[in-house]
Amino acid sequence: MRELTSWLSGTAEADNFPYSEVLAEFHRVGKHFVEKELLALLDQIRTQVTVPAAGPPAPAVRLLRDFLDVALDKWDGRYDYRSYLALRLLRLPCGEDDGPGREDDGHGDGDGPVAGADSARRGRDQLLVRLVADALAFELAAGADATDLLPQDRPSREVVAKRCRLGVRAASPALTRLGLAGAVHDREPAAPATLRDLAAGLDPAGELALRLSMLPVYVSHDEYLFIRVLQAYESLFAGLADELRATIAALSAGQARQAADRLAYACGQLTAAGPLFSLLATMQPAAFRTFRQYTEGASAIQSRSYKLVESLCRTPEGPRLESPAYHQVPEVRDRVRAGQPSVDEAFRAAVRDGLLTGPDGDLVEQAMRGFATAVHQWRRTHHRLATRMLGPRPGTGYTEGTPYLAAVRSIPVFTSVTHDPISSRTTDPTGGAPS
Repeated sequence: MRELTSWLSGTAEADNFPYSEVLAEFHRVGKHFVEKELLALLDQIRTQVTVPAAGPPAPAVRLLRDFLDVALDKWDGRYDYRSYLALRLLRLPCGEDDGPGREDDGHGDGDGPVAGADSARRGRDQLLVRLVADALAFELAAGADATDLLPQDRPSREVVAKRCRLGVRAASPALTRLGLAGAVHDREPAAPATLRDLAAGLDPAGELALRLSMLPVYVSHDEYLFIRVLQAYESLFAGLADELRATIAALSAGQARQAADRLAYACGQLTAAGPLFSLLATMQPAAFRTFRQYTEGASAIQSRSYKLVESLCRTPEGPRLESPAYHQVPEVRDRVRAGQPSVDEAFRAAVRDGLLTGPDGDLVEQAMRGFATAVHQWRRTHHRLATRMLGPRPGTGYTEGTPYLAAVRSIPVFTSVTHDPISSRTTDPTGGAPS
């Protein structure tokens, strides 16, 4: 409070806002328990942070405004999954919170024409590495008693070692695509520290935003891992949405190879993300249930990126579109109602119009089946992990929890090609005790 009042009485410039002091207080008690006096003062400060009516705000102003919006979500009564994960600070699509120009900022996560695919892919790979590396850095610091952040229910040294191995494994495909293959190996004792050092050089300008995007609701150690893995999955699905849009454009132009390549890349991304589930499966169920009681109102059913992927694959049928899943993301539902194209429709149209014939059609069909298999596997693994952590308990965000996941895991990804999700089962990445 002293730092904030001093800042207000001084220059009150966005670029010297006392982030460290505010963040330390949020971390000391958890977002759910921050004193009302502090929240009221932050709300007052937010009213004084002016955003220009025309043109983008200065980067420092935008960062401060976004941080305050995320920090004050419970105070405002608009707390949800996307604000819990601070997607605005990570520059990931977050639905109704997206303002003008916010969806296409050069990171390739917008909803406009797909451009700069290589740059967008590289940016997401960098973000994934940074998120995983940060999670492991926290595990190492806590294990060495070098931090008092989130002190409740510390995991054993064996669990920390397992998390480090799995985290390095989860980051390895992205490191390979970034040209850093061989820099770290999951069995090397120094691998997590090496990964941390590599990540620090990927986007130095984004380090503050990454630090500010960690706002747990409580002081349970495992919530740090939970948030970082979920942020990584949001980044993944935002990228998949881009690949599907590009697939639709390629099919509409009769470009079979480009469409198949995009789908194959998306399939590879989703499959390679399996170790993230294994990493999440190391959470202590009791610790998860402890902090989860303070996340009521935030649920993965509110994920805009996931619904974009689902609806870009195939236009949802009426009952699905009117289900709670899509009522939680009204902007996606409105887009579907307005005629958003899908891969399913584009494939049918390309075949009908003679743009895909013979080997070209077979090539795209095979790619579609491969992607559908990956999606079904992801859904099954998600359901198994949720069942392990939740059991019969209802979900947060006012959902029915695991029964909902069980009901929707077999929804067809595409209907224009045949796919049997049962016969394509593969090993559950979270099965048994991940090593």
